[in-house]
Amino acid sequence: MDRVFIYWDNSNIFHEAQRLAEERSSGSDARYRVRIEFSNMYRLAHADRMVERAVAAGSIPPELRHLWNRLENSGVDVHLFARINPEHGEQEIPDRLLQLRMLEDTVDYIDDPGIVVLLTGDGAGYLEGAGFHRTLERMHNRNWRIEIMSWEYACNQRMKRWAQENGIFVALDDFYDSVTFLEPSRPGHPLAESRYPVELDLSKRQMS
Repeated sequence: MDRVFIYWDNSNIFHEAQRLAEERSSGSDARYRVRIEFSNMYRLAHADRMVERAVAAGSIPPELRHLWNRLENSGVDVHLFARINPEHGEQEIPDRLLQLRMLEDTVDYIDDPGIVVLLTGDGAGYLEGAGFHRTLERMHNRNWRIEIMSWEYACNQRMKRWAQENGIFVALDDFYDSVTFLEPSRPGHPLAESRYPVELDLSKRQMS
């Protein structure tokens, strides 16, 4: 049976969802009302395959702790970091943690590689020999199968092309209504109703 190893860069995924919410939703505060539907996003990642490891990293705010608890209850190893000093980069610590876990699994499963499912569009650091893209290349060279899940236009184009040539690229845009939901409008903003996520259709999802 195929085993998947999920690495989830939530800040990258969430910020682009905010931009799409403004484009697709009515209401001036849509970007502040959109949330990731963790259960559906997680299922889209593993696609009903056996999960060997799942690690998610993000910052608080924007996500509320009770939403993350749903992932933890599903067996996901969740790491949350406070955004203390923006000058040092919101993503530096979460990114490094995820890349470290990826490299650790590469070593621990060197004779039994699985399927990497990486949720991010961040391809920074490639030219310096660092970052998610370089880590994926190292894993691919050791016979790991690669799947990247990201929003279409938020994904680093070099990394996206590489994934399409060497593995699978899953455009989250195709599943927007299932992997996000909208809370009702906040006080002081025009009235806007909540939107619940629709049922996830895995038949549209490519797999390696």
